Amino acid sequence: MALLAALTGTAAMAGIGTPWHWTAFLLFVLLALALDLGVFHRSAHSVRWREAAAWSLAWIAISVLFGLGILRWYGEQPALEYFTGYLIEKSLSVDNLFVFLIVFRTFQVDARFQHRILGWGILGALVMRGMMIAAGVALLARFAWITYLFGGFLLYAGLHMLVAREKEAHPEQNIIFRFAKKHLRVAEKYHDARFFIREGGRWLATPLFLVLLVIETADVTFALDSIPAVFGITRDPFIVFTSNVFAILGLRALYFLLAGVLDYFSYLSTGLALVLLFIGGKMIAEPWMHIPVHLSLAVVGGILLAALLASLLRPPRKAEAPAEKT
Repeated sequence: MALLAALTGTAAMAGIGTPWHWTAFLLFVLLALALDLGVFHRSAHSVRWREAAAWSLAWIAISVLFGLGILRWYGEQPALEYFTGYLIEKSLSVDNLFVFLIVFRTFQVDARFQHRILGWGILGALVMRGMMIAAGVALLARFAWITYLFGGFLLYAGLHMLVAREKEAHPEQNIIFRFAKKHLRVAEKYHDARFFIREGGRWLATPLFLVLLVIETADVTFALDSIPAVFGITRDPFIVFTSNVFAILGLRALYFLLAGVLDYFSYLSTGLALVLLFIGGKMIAEPWMHIPVHLSLAVVGGILLAALLASLLRPPRKAEAPAEKT
């Protein structure tokens, strides 16, 4: 309820979303997650390619239909902002997939339980991103210079992604993971899909819960880049939030669809870095040079297409070797 109040409060500042729009959309999201976790994926199982493809297409179709609804009821400009924001969020979220892959390999998480972890991880991500978007809208409405701060941060993030050497990831060194492992009673082994167990009269966290914490903190890190990037396209809180949500909701299915070919996306990070640089530069230069949304959409789409085509011409990344089970 606190999240709903924060988000609907931003609607009074600007944008197409009324309190009824916010309420209906959040109810839809909660219903979709409840059906997903409680009905369609109630029993743990490995998600196969065909199932992942069906869910990916379903979420993309729902996202496109939502954008067409914005076009029908609110016009071309808000629709272009939504689709551009969705494309940026969707492309930047693909970087999360590499993190998921490494985390699951490092901690040797059974394929049957990966969907459950990502499901609860997405629920937490929606809450945290909603709070970050509400804070961002409030700051931009009160302090105009925050735009330059966001733009500068995106330029830094893009340059860092572009020039930094690729390093081996060590999710087990995540500060939240180490803190939880030190201060929580943790079971020695996995217990199916359970996050907590009762043993010897005491509640214990399972290693699966620690993996969930790593997934959650990874999403917060990526949100620091992706949310300001969408603010570079639109200041409408409803469009920023809905484009974020639809990109995240389809993320699990996309992971299971692409997990086997992620190593082939050699130039994706370069493309994402260029997208961040473009949006950051656009935010800083906005007072002197306005770039229309349709042109931004074309630039972002062109960069990502070029990165994917270039990746097809290069051998795949070397896969991470799995570490010992926690």
